[in-house]
Amino acid sequence: MRWDEFSEWGKRISEWTQHYHQTVGQHPVRARTEPGEVLNALPAKAPEQGEPIEGIFRDFERVVMPGITHWQHPRFFAYFNSNASAPSVLAEFLASAIAPQCMLWQTSPAATEMETRMMDWLRQALDLPEGFAGVIQDSASSATLAAVLTMREKALNWQGNRQGLFGQTPLRVYCSSEVHTSVDRAIWVAGIGQDNLVRVPIKGDWRGMDPAALEAAIRADLDAGLHPAGVILCVGGTGTGATDPVDECLEVAQKYGLYTHVDAAWAGSAMICPEYRHYWPGVDQADSIVFNPHKWLGVQFDCCAHFLKNPDDLVQTLAISPEYLKTHGQDGIINYSEWSVPLGRRFRALKLWFVIRAYGLEGLRARLRNHVNWSRDLHDRLAAEPDFRIVTPPMWSLWTFRYEPADAAGLDDLNLRLVNAINDDGRIYLTQTRVDGDMVIRFQAGQFETTEDDVRMAFDVITQIARTLPTPPQEDR
Repeated sequence: MRWDEFSEWGKRISEWTQHYHQTVGQHPVRARTEPGEVLNALPAKAPEQGEPIEGIFRDFERVVMPGITHWQHPRFFAYFNSNASAPSVLAEFLASAIAPQCMLWQTSPAATEMETRMMDWLRQALDLPEGFAGVIQDSASSATLAAVLTMREKALNWQGNRQGLFGQTPLRVYCSSEVHTSVDRAIWVAGIGQDNLVRVPIKGDWRGMDPAALEAAIRADLDAGLHPAGVILCVGGTGTGATDPVDECLEVAQKYGLYTHVDAAWAGSAMICPEYRHYWPGVDQADSIVFNPHKWLGVQFDCCAHFLKNPDDLVQTLAISPEYLKTHGQDGIINYSEWSVPLGRRFRALKLWFVIRAYGLEGLRARLRNHVNWSRDLHDRLAAEPDFRIVTPPMWSLWTFRYEPADAAGLDDLNLRLVNAINDDGRIYLTQTRVDGDMVIRFQAGQFETTEDDVRMAFDVITQIARTLPTPPQEDR
């Protein structure tokens, strides 16, 4: 393809994109292809000669699109949304067009300085203190890994990278059972080991860590000659929205000098609304905080906001500066590659700039508040149905429920069949999880273009399909 053909195809793809977003609600939410169907539609060998873009785009529609689950569907109520608002798509188009590698200030001064400013815009929007500095990571998984590496290095007096962990007193990291599995992976990659990730019991409707149990676990490890290193707190966990009592847990961690990281990957976006900040009291005392604007603020994947009380700790953990990466003759610059595990970095700040300017913070707050209010209205309607039970209460726009018709047996199997039948129906998309061993169904609203009617439709789909399922009776005893 030649550049003199680009504008024609750019226009066609732009028109296709607009039509897709305007009509995506007409499609089944989840892909309906069978395993291997897309793979088998692709030639086993690459072409030896170039092909016209016309044929490539035709095959994109024929082969790729049937195998796409529509994350931009207004009735995507599964997982947490990965949004792509119109200004974000345009910004990503521009970032792809200029294709900068933003590893150093000198390789992309505009990208570095915009990242600094955008992270400060977000800091102010969350009402975090001025002392916090931010960096854009690719995902919360990477931010959590960076935090775990930092807590490891601080606990080892900055000798872990040099000496390794062999022969060291085992380090201990504390979290609840509700944290994301990215915490487990970070523990693996950091060399701390799964057996040294201590699961602290939870309590209360928020399913948060018990501070007294946290302190007891730390004390027990100290008495056993182990080395406590850090605490990872959860605000808005994936399964049920579980949220630790941040202030109480941070107080315990600080008492023992432990590095603290708050994972608010989904719910952190909601903290631009002052009325939701009671869910993370005292968060300004944490060492590290992460949330993903790509989950709820309309900024498409990937874009993760990682805030640090003392970024020097992170830089001391991760920075490597060979001669070819040094910028001579410039003082006071930031090289964000020293703040993240990968050296290469994309121009992610551009889409934050576009989205925040296009909607304003009040426009973004209005969307978040709508999602929360509409989800809670649905919760209230389903709670009033005699054969449904609310299992965990709304945490922002996330809650869980269980279908429990009278005298029915095999409720786990029944609820799994229900969620599968709902997703096969195609009008909405939900996911399941387990709460205290029971199979339950999650609902969360967060797609950027979701309307109140979309959320209300979920009630009809859930109740209609539930009451068509055969329910084997309980056996007489």
